[in-house]
Amino acid sequence: MPYHHGDLRRALLDTALDAVAEHGPAGLSLRDVARRAGVSHAAPAHHFGDKTGLLTALSAEGWALLAEALEARGTDFRGQGVAYVLFATGHPAHFAVMRAPGLVRDEDPALAVARDRAGAALRAGAGAADPDPTTALAGWALVHGLSALLLEGSVRPGPDQDVAALAEAVTGRLGHRS
Repeated sequence: MPYHHGDLRRALLDTALDAVAEHGPAGLSLRDVARRAGVSHAAPAHHFGDKTGLLTALSAEGWALLAEALEARGTDFRGQGVAYVLFATGHPAHFAVMRAPGLVRDEDPALAVARDRAGAALRAGAGAADPDPTTALAGWALVHGLSALLLEGSVRPGPDQDVAALAEAVTGRLGHRS
C-alpha cells in the first residue's frame, strides 16, 4: 500500500521492522523499505541518512520500549525478567536490531539514553534482589538467553503454559522472590 499522508517517519520505521523480521538487520535495504512504503527511494535517506541511521532509530526505539516495560515492573526482579522475555518475543524485529550493535551508531544520543534507561531499570531490579553486580549479569543472561531460545524455536512453552508462565518459572530458578 503506497504511503499518502500522515507520519512518514513512523511509516518508514514500521516498514523497516517488517523488513527486519523477514531478512534480519543486516539484510535491510533503504531501497526495499522505500519500495514497501510506496515512496521514493530518497525518502528513507531524507529521514535517517543511511541504513545505519535507520537501524539506529529502530534500536533506540526498541531500547525505549524495553525500558518502559521494565520500569512498569518497578524493582520486581522476577517481574522484570518476565517483562524482558515478553518484550523480546513480542517485538522480535526490535530485539534483533538491539542485538546488532555493529550495525548501529553506538554514540547516537537517543540510543545511548534509551539503552542507559533500560540498563538502569535492570540494575535496579537486580540490585533490589541482591546487591552483588554479578546477579544483574546472571539475570540478564538468563532472560536474554531464554528470549533468544524462544525466538529461535529451540524452546517452546509447555502445553499448559504460555511465554509469561515459562519466563516466570525460569526466572524463579535464580532464587529471588522479590
